Amino acid sequence: MVKMTAEYTGGLHCTAVHGPSGNRIETDAPVDNQGRGEAFSPTDLSGASLLTCMMTTMELAARRNGIDLTGMRGEVTKEMSVTAPRRIVRLAVQIWIPLRRSIDPQGIVEAAGLGCPMHLSLHPDMDRPVLFHWKE
Repeated sequence: MVKMTAEYTGGLHCTAVHGPSGNRIETDAPVDNQGRGEAFSPTDLSGASLLTCMMTTMELAARRNGIDLTGMRGEVTKEMSVTAPRRIVRLAVQIWIPLRRSIDPQGIVEAAGLGCPMHLSLHPDMDRPVLFHWKE
C-alpha cells in the first residue's frame, strides 16, 4: 500500500506528495477546462501513468529474459470527450523499442506491456490502441 496526499493551492492547482519518497507533482486544469495548462492535468497523469507503467513492465519482463530495453521511448496521446460527462475517451500509445523484434520471438515484451496494471485498470470502453515499433 502506498499513501499519497494532495493539497489544493488555488487557481485550479494542486500539489500531490508521494508518501514514501516525498516527491511532489504539481497539477493544473487544462486550458480547455478553465485552467492555464501550466502543469500536467490530472487526466494527463493517467496517460503518463499508462505509458510509464507499460514501459516499466516491459523492462521487467525483458530482464527476466536477458534483454535490456535501455533507450526504449514512448508517447501517449490523450483525447477527452466532447460531450458530458467529461472523461478520457482515448489513450493512444506508441512505444519504440531499440532492438529487432527477433530478440523476442515469443512476444513476451509486448505481452508484458499490454498486461501492465494500468492497462488492465482502464475502463474497457476507453479506446486504447497500442503500436510497438521495433528497430528494423
